[in-house]
Amino acid sequence: MIAFDQVTKFYPVAGGRKRILDDASFAFSAGHNYGVLGGNGSGKSTLLRLISGSEHPNRGRVRRRARVSFPLGFSGTFHSHLSGRQNATFVARVYGEDAARVTRFVADFTELGPYLDKPIQTYSSGMQAKLAFGVSLAIDFDVYLVDEATEVGDVRFRAKCAAAFRERATRSDIIMVSHNSHTIRAWCDRAAVLAGGRLELFDTVDEAIAVHRRIMGSEHG
Repeated sequence: MIAFDQVTKFYPVAGGRKRILDDASFAFSAGHNYGVLGGNGSGKSTLLRLISGSEHPNRGRVRRRARVSFPLGFSGTFHSHLSGRQNATFVARVYGEDAARVTRFVADFTELGPYLDKPIQTYSSGMQAKLAFGVSLAIDFDVYLVDEATEVGDVRFRAKCAAAFRERATRSDIIMVSHNSHTIRAWCDRAAVLAGGRLELFDTVDEAIAVHRRIMGSEHG
């Protein structure tokens, strides 16, 4: 289980604060795949960073009773001056994994070839996303944090990623953020809507999608 207890998260902006969560309390129960819907700028990526612990709330507490992955697509996961192989080795050691096994898996899965030994700062965003997928899949997490925006590569590589996650989802949970209801339907059995500093959880994906559409419609009406 992952629980947020009276969490407030904001960023200073010109003329005030941009609030992502405002004294919010909620929990993601184990045994479910959650999709989080939200418009652009609602704070979906920030939510993933809060869940992973790579970013901290301004107030409140996030409790994790699970081994949670780093957020896929978060550039802060890797050190830009180290190579892909060195980054994979570092992450493996952080999580107490066998570094040689992890790097072998990453080399095979990512298909980065000689780029695996080049600095991350020379990678395209797509190559960084491939590395993030490879490293995350090389380690058994209880909960995987996934950003739809990390879908990269050609059709064959996207299918490869999807198949790997399908297999992993048989024994792990997924928390996915997206603005695309079709993606949420494809992966998740529960969903939530992030808007106006609140995260509202729903027992069904359809309920969340309906609320999200109403919010988006009122914002553009």
